[in-house]
Amino acid sequence: MGHREQLLAGAKKCLLDKGYARTTARDIVAAAKTNLGSIGYHFGTKDALMNAALVQATEEWAAGIAQLLADSEAMDATATPLERFEASWPRVLELFEQHRALWVTQFEVLTQLHHSPELRPYFSAAQEGARRALATLLRLIDPAADERSVRSAGSFALAMLFGVIAQWLVDPGKAPHGRDLADAVRAVAGAGQAMPVHS
Repeated sequence: MGHREQLLAGAKKCLLDKGYARTTARDIVAAAKTNLGSIGYHFGTKDALMNAALVQATEEWAAGIAQLLADSEAMDATATPLERFEASWPRVLELFEQHRALWVTQFEVLTQLHHSPELRPYFSAAQEGARRALATLLRLIDPAADERSVRSAGSFALAMLFGVIAQWLVDPGKAPHGRDLADAVRAVAGAGQAMPVHS
């Protein structure tokens, strides 16, 4: 493993152990067993290294989600899209539980964006990629659908994901599960039907 990979591994460990704001360059090089100069050589700044480590950790989580859902594809082949959506959430939450520290860090980073606007374009681009991935992974839409439809479905999925995880972090026992979310989608879809007019 070269210095670049050591730095990424060290930065990911610090992100999960100490969080985004509390991690120093010295923490990273101590965890990576490298030197301070190697951060500048490979990444330019500590923040650039931290951002790269966060993206890599998130991509690993997304790959885990993709694998979980792929493993269940055969079982869900005859299910309706809403049934597949409902069945996906226990797997998403299972993987979230395994990567709780990553999501605590994600929420911490969101609070930093207001004070560090230079980070915003970086995370905006990552969020855009997450929209498409989630729309597909949660079986909300055919990946071959038009870009606007995929983006809309992905935005909905991202809003749900962050909302569910926020509730899970506060109180796992009261956070919504797959059936709750599917029932909510059914209720909202039903609300769009014609309602009786009362005189």
